[in-house]
Amino acid sequence: MPQLTDQGAIDRAATIEEGATDQGAVVQDTADPPLTNGAAIGRPLTDGAAIGRPGTDGVVTDPPVTAPPAIVDHERAGTWMTPEEYGASRAAVWTAAVVLVTDTDGRVLVQSVDYRADRLLPGGAVDAGESPSAAAARELREELGVDGRYPRGLAVDWVPADTPGFPPEMRFPGEILHVYDGGTWTPDRIDTVRLPDQEITGIHFVEPADLPALMDAGDARRALSALRARINGGGTALLEDGRPTAPTALDRLGVLRTRRAPQHGAWHPGPVPAQLPPRDRSGWLFAPDGRVLLLIARATGAAHLPPPTAGSTAGAVVPLGYRYGDQGAHARDAARLTCLPPASDPAHARLLATPEQVRELCDWGPAGADELAAVHTARARLGLPAPARTPLTELPEEGIRW
Repeated sequence: MPQLTDQGAIDRAATIEEGATDQGAVVQDTADPPLTNGAAIGRPLTDGAAIGRPGTDGVVTDPPVTAPPAIVDHERAGTWMTPEEYGASRAAVWTAAVVLVTDTDGRVLVQSVDYRADRLLPGGAVDAGESPSAAAARELREELGVDGRYPRGLAVDWVPADTPGFPPEMRFPGEILHVYDGGTWTPDRIDTVRLPDQEITGIHFVEPADLPALMDAGDARRALSALRARINGGGTALLEDGRPTAPTALDRLGVLRTRRAPQHGAWHPGPVPAQLPPRDRSGWLFAPDGRVLLLIARATGAAHLPPPTAGSTAGAVVPLGYRYGDQGAHARDAARLTCLPPASDPAHARLLATPEQVRELCDWGPAGADELAAVHTARARLGLPAPARTPLTELPEEGIRW
């Protein structure tokens, strides 16, 4: 893009060119300091010698200071523009801000409105002179009656001008849309929502996989990309028409595109009682950094814990607890991994994730918090650190040894 030319530099250069003599005299820039003997550059010294010429004692002073070449406007050649021309050359787009909120079960808040059939994330247009984060806070206050600040950006999306659904008379120029993290709302926080008399007709918490059926296609892509960015913990995602420009492992594997299998049974610590044979058994298998092994089905994007036999472990596998509900007992074991063999199941990708990321990718209901607490107790007993949230790491097919 052409840049504005410094007109002041042009004027100063022209002045220098006009003031130069044809006798080798030197032009003095008024910003230069005077000589130590009080003479100014380009003026005769007290002994009659000029700068760059021999004085009466035969000593030659410093070489002459030459003026820089003048910048001349030859019919405004090149990329020179006036400020008005440069401003007119810049593209104008709309700007909007929305907020992604989940409940404690990982479902996404969407709202129904009185002016269109599909659902929306809360938010709206950025007003003139308003910052996107301020617009996000204002919109949630106006639409849901909830005060808050939302400084953490999850995604910035470029929406192209030819996006379907905009009538020609609207002259849609394209849009830059900011998605902010509204956090996880507890039932008490949700109870504080107060809808306005018009525009917002209801709010709903829905499974992430249901968003494409409820929202405009681009809005659903954007919401899922922002949710994956929040779980991944790698910073703000840059999107183009809802698609990440630098997809993460969660994006490439399409996690959350199918409904999560619910396991809402109560959590019970310790081994499964003999009278309750387990329906299945899975393991919290820890790497040395405190993260755990997670399997993602390539065909569906579904996440689940591996079997306790997925890798070699240090010491015995310890019964951690079990979930019990209508579908029977789901046993959980814990152990420290020492190595993973080469992948033998091409249907699944193997990743390392924090326990919190595992819970957010699964539907465990309120008892998920109890299981998570038991997991961290087991990690501490194994002498492993509490892992910080970092992007999920896909492990190599050839295996890994710690």
